[in-house]
Amino acid sequence: MVSDLTMIEETVDRLQGLAEPGEIYISTNEAFAPLIKQLLPAIPGDHYIIEPAKRDNGPAMAFVAAWLSLIAADEPMILMSSDHHIRDTKVFQETLRLTETIVREQGSMVNFGIAPSFANTSLGYLKIGQELDDKAGIHVYEFGGQKEKPDYETAKQFVDEGTYLWNAGYFAWTPAKFVAAYKQFAPGIGDHLDELTAAIQSKDGAALATTYDKMEAKSIDYVLIEKMDPATVRTIRGDFGWADLGTWNTLYDELGDKTDDNGNLIKAHWQGIDTTNSLVYAPEDKLVTTIGVDGLVIVDTPDALLVAPMERAQDVKKIVDLLKAQDLHHHL
Repeated sequence: MVSDLTMIEETVDRLQGLAEPGEIYISTNEAFAPLIKQLLPAIPGDHYIIEPAKRDNGPAMAFVAAWLSLIAADEPMILMSSDHHIRDTKVFQETLRLTETIVREQGSMVNFGIAPSFANTSLGYLKIGQELDDKAGIHVYEFGGQKEKPDYETAKQFVDEGTYLWNAGYFAWTPAKFVAAYKQFAPGIGDHLDELTAAIQSKDGAALATTYDKMEAKSIDYVLIEKMDPATVRTIRGDFGWADLGTWNTLYDELGDKTDDNGNLIKAHWQGIDTTNSLVYAPEDKLVTTIGVDGLVIVDTPDALLVAPMERAQDVKKIVDLLKAQDLHHHL
């Protein structure tokens, strides 16, 4: 929705000049892999790391590290999400170049933080210490620890203090060091990595699925990053125009220049009366009409319809949990 490209295409496209297709690996699931392969034909077919099940990004990123440890254990790697919007690709690429240098020369893990603009409770926060370097306007700090998704009062305190950044969710290190850190700090995942690696080597799909299912289903932020020795981590402030488009209200904010005269962002066959400051997303073959609404998110897909106030759009995850509890997974 941000451009004519899908977000996975944009993610790969912004690596042009930094990484060849043969240096890029895609972590996804069995359902999405065929579609992504169509979108990214230059990525080799054996560079798809297919997760056996959905178990949060803690196991998923450990799986990637284990896989790549068999290919280039001591080469710098970076774990990147595909639902982020980056406005300044040039600065982003320069940041990645500096990140690689730090991993190679200092042996540190590198994470990225974003200067917070409000007390966002949907993101983690990175505490920063002394500024260690400024390379052409790219700022590197001591890492003072992480607090994942604090409550509002804590998030507001972090923003007011001025020594916290939003966690952008990028982690760079080497595969071998990621694996070692999981074994040291996240035994619920790390204790199974040797068995998982053996299953990858032997291409034993059944053993892979069985082992992966044993892993603790938690975010990498909780199981690993929060527990690490801050001295082994460096934080780079990402001044490249970052936004996490995991929520509809964030998408609305990022595409503010594409709204109509009434502040509506429309990606649908739509007609409305007295409708303002709303986002409407629906298939072009279905007419959506609205009357007298303000500040709504309306998202229509073949499986489900979402209607919510813009300020509650980040609570979609609560609906996801509700659907799972009601055994309505087929609508997700």
